[in-house]
Amino acid sequence: VGGGAAASPGEISLAHNGVIFLDELPEFKRNVLEVLREPLESGQITISRAAHQAEYPARFQLISAMNPCPCGYLGEPSGRCSCSPIQVQRYRAKISGPLLDRIDMHIDVPNVPREVLHAPAKDIEPSKVVKLRVEKARQYQLKRSNKANHFMGMKEIERYCQLDDNNKKLLENAIEKLQLSARSYHRILKVARTIADLSESETINTAHLSEAISYRRIDRKTTT
Repeated sequence: VGGGAAASPGEISLAHNGVIFLDELPEFKRNVLEVLREPLESGQITISRAAHQAEYPARFQLISAMNPCPCGYLGEPSGRCSCSPIQVQRYRAKISGPLLDRIDMHIDVPNVPREVLHAPAKDIEPSKVVKLRVEKARQYQLKRSNKANHFMGMKEIERYCQLDDNNKKLLENAIEKLQLSARSYHRILKVARTIADLSESETINTAHLSEAISYRRIDRKTTT
């Protein structure tokens, strides 16, 4: 985050408008990770020293990775995970709920079976095709609200992320079942809007909303 006697900018400011990737997320000191909460919310970091205070831009995209447990084998069909439930809980608890709340998408990535590794890649969508679809969705967002969906405020969310009655009920049930926060509620709506944009859909339908909700399931698994 920066610091030192001269309150110099840190990596998150050097990565302003770029990407920070943190591998083995639970291995970072918790007090270091908790300091990320402010810039993830506001896009800037304040560094206070006895003589002065400095503010630096820090609007970065955070991408992180972690194992499912200390040994890394939890959930494998081979059953070679040696971690107890308490060890798994302690490991995951290193990432606080408030920090997870500020990460829009939590994705479980299982091991790839050997037969899939050797299979031909003919069914894999090329990166160039994905890139074009993402650029098209982003241009649609800029045309609609003059900003990417991530930066939408409350009024814009209410205007552009409207749900029909059935989907409102679906989201309400998910919030209650997964015990998600108000912040998660609004982030789900923005992710659902983005999924709809990638599908070139004017409205958010059940498939878009369900996919966005599925990206928050680790909230529940990690904090209980």
